[in-house]
Amino acid sequence: MIAPPYLQEEDKVAIVCPASKLPAPIWNAVELFQSWRLQVVLGKSVEASFHRFSGEDDLRAADLQRFLDDPAIKAVIAARGGYGTIRILDKIDFTGFMHAPKWIVGFSDITLLHQHVFTYCGVQSIHGQMPYTFPGASYASLESLRNALFGKEISYRFLSGCFNRTGEATGYLMGGHLTLLTAALGSVSEPDYNNKILFLECVDEPLYAIDRMILTLKRAGKLARLAGLMVGKFTNIQDEDIPFGLSVHGIISEAVSEYQYPVCYDFPAGHVPDNRSMIFGRRLYLHVVNDETVAAYLPD
Repeated sequence: MIAPPYLQEEDKVAIVCPASKLPAPIWNAVELFQSWRLQVVLGKSVEASFHRFSGEDDLRAADLQRFLDDPAIKAVIAARGGYGTIRILDKIDFTGFMHAPKWIVGFSDITLLHQHVFTYCGVQSIHGQMPYTFPGASYASLESLRNALFGKEISYRFLSGCFNRTGEATGYLMGGHLTLLTAALGSVSEPDYNNKILFLECVDEPLYAIDRMILTLKRAGKLARLAGLMVGKFTNIQDEDIPFGLSVHGIISEAVSEYQYPVCYDFPAGHVPDNRSMIFGRRLYLHVVNDETVAAYLPD
């Protein structure tokens, strides 16, 4: 997997909206990037509006294309997720990006873009906080984003729940929002899951939908030959009047019970303030011991 060049002070970064429109300005995020000694360029989609989207599909696609192709731009940062990336993905020509890769940053709906550049382009990208989420973000999550962009060391050590399955694994890290992973199945953006370390997170879904999506991945053969599984935060997951009977952890644990790879829960990433940055497409060493997990990236 190709690692784009890490940022240096005075580099230019672009902010775009490939999906939903922004409900409020993001000047605090611009100021933070500037405090990191970066120059910020705002795309037309940042202020555009078309129904729920940040402009019509062609505008959003042109915005993303412009900055993917601009050699002066060293990172393209999604201002927010929401919904809409899938509507423009096939309009993008990634030829120039593959010849001169740069960092793509975002999470949630941006999962589909991460999966596409992982699968189709073989390029690493950063799953991390976006300008719209900066106001509520933890200091540690924003520092992890800066470290990822500037090529500083990132590692993770955290306590997990009782569902952990111990073991060690090494593999390329991939994944993201569970809903978008299932949306990529059968498309040119669908990655090869074999021998990968898979990260999962989700938000605003009922428990039965989580169960359905996990089983969809399983029935498609995507969970059988993983190197390891990292379960992040599942936020605002609802039950119904008739209880489903299993928690998110229980659903996932049951689905992967027949496999032998290590599994950790409560990884600090997802739709939460402490959304630590992760480098998709980079090799990761994962060590799960009882209720503690340690993970560190390996040299490219």
